[in-house]
Amino acid sequence: MSVEPRCNERILIVDDKPANLRLLDKMLRSQGYKGLVLVGDPREVIGLYQSARPDLILLDINMPHLDGYQVMEQLKELNDPLLPPIVILTAEYGKDSLLRALAAGARDFVAKPFDRNELLMRVRNLLDAQLAHRLLYDQKAVLESMVQVRTEELKHSRLQVVQRLGMAAEYRDEETGNHILRMSHISALLARALGWNEADSELILHASPMHDIGKIGIPDAILLKPGKFEPPEWEIMKTHASIGGALLEGDDSDLMRMAREIALTHHEKWDGSGYPEGLVGEAIPQAGRIAALADAFDALTSERPYKKPWTIEDTVELIKENSGKHFDPQLVEVFLQELPEILAIRERFSEPDSVG
Repeated sequence: MSVEPRCNERILIVDDKPANLRLLDKMLRSQGYKGLVLVGDPREVIGLYQSARPDLILLDINMPHLDGYQVMEQLKELNDPLLPPIVILTAEYGKDSLLRALAAGARDFVAKPFDRNELLMRVRNLLDAQLAHRLLYDQKAVLESMVQVRTEELKHSRLQVVQRLGMAAEYRDEETGNHILRMSHISALLARALGWNEADSELILHASPMHDIGKIGIPDAILLKPGKFEPPEWEIMKTHASIGGALLEGDDSDLMRMAREIALTHHEKWDGSGYPEGLVGEAIPQAGRIAALADAFDALTSERPYKKPWTIEDTVELIKENSGKHFDPQLVEVFLQELPEILAIRERFSEPDSVG
């Protein structure tokens, strides 16, 4: 397995076993990671963190002096708005241990003995997530890095970041970039049909790809689990809407405000049975209602590793049955009126290997 070298990213590796430190150091350096800080005594973590904030922390749980839970508590007390993701290194496979670690602030976990490919993939994914977090949190830093770039170039680059981050979230969930192309164009079509002006319709086109960005904060063990979630896992999975809202917070541009609104509310339902806030009817922002319907239609009619695609007929019937329950009744009417154009969008952005 090969990844692009990461010369400047700082990874803090905390484990009281020297053999584990040496193994992790060897694995990561072989892939181009150079900013590795090996820590055998967990009492040194906070000092090292404050001297130079890492981009990722690999943290053992069972250690003398301070265990991994206590280290995470100390890190949380720093109130760092850009706290890096924490990956737990553990030989404990119990659900209780996993949930306790996630509740304490861990983003993911890697089981001992280490699987090399699994470790490297999780490290790369979480470093990408942390980079996205920094870019979205500190727009000023992004702008300062784009020296002498013209206003239109900035706008174009920003839209590319938005779209590609949206694609990154979908790829984590084994979906495709074409899914967000379809749902975003369907969202813009529905907005126009509802009477939105062209500027706002274009805004939802570019904001809706971020609807599931919060999935970058959901552990692979839950996000990619085959079959039904256990209740505690479902509660964690549902947090992706709130995580998305938090990631997109703090930017007052029209684009990012709408992206946050959609990420936070696209799982709300017209009858109040959705999440995270249980909003009812028109209390749900219209952008969130539009994205919810566009997302549901494309997800149901698309093939996934875990399901066959629904037929258009069955999907339309389900949407009609859920008018006034899941979906805005007025929006369902508009959806049915615009169905031929929606199907044209579906064909235009079909999967490269699709047939028929």
